[in-house]
Amino acid sequence: MYVRIVQVFAVLNILLLAGLLYVWGSNWWRLRSKHTLGLALFCVFLLAENAAAAYLFIMDPTLNGWITNSDAVPRPAQITLAGLRLMEFGGLAFLTWVTWD
Repeated sequence: MYVRIVQVFAVLNILLLAGLLYVWGSNWWRLRSKHTLGLALFCVFLLAENAAAAYLFIMDPTLNGWITNSDAVPRPAQITLAGLRLMEFGGLAFLTWVTWD
């Protein structure tokens, strides 16, 4: 169950980051300010991290097989991984709301 949370929220984070990158990239293209460039670059790096996580947790057969095995990965570690993705989603959701408002 916790592995599914990690997988789903990695993809949801990618979607939020794609929207943020669109807005911040467009703003940087128009305004050419260092602030918007910093936001866009932050988004690019976080998007790359989430894309790598989504690939590893969903498509990579070795890591996916290992992480879903509750004997190999203890429950507290699975809960922690899920919690980190959920907290990241919460932060990105709030940032998206503030950006689009």
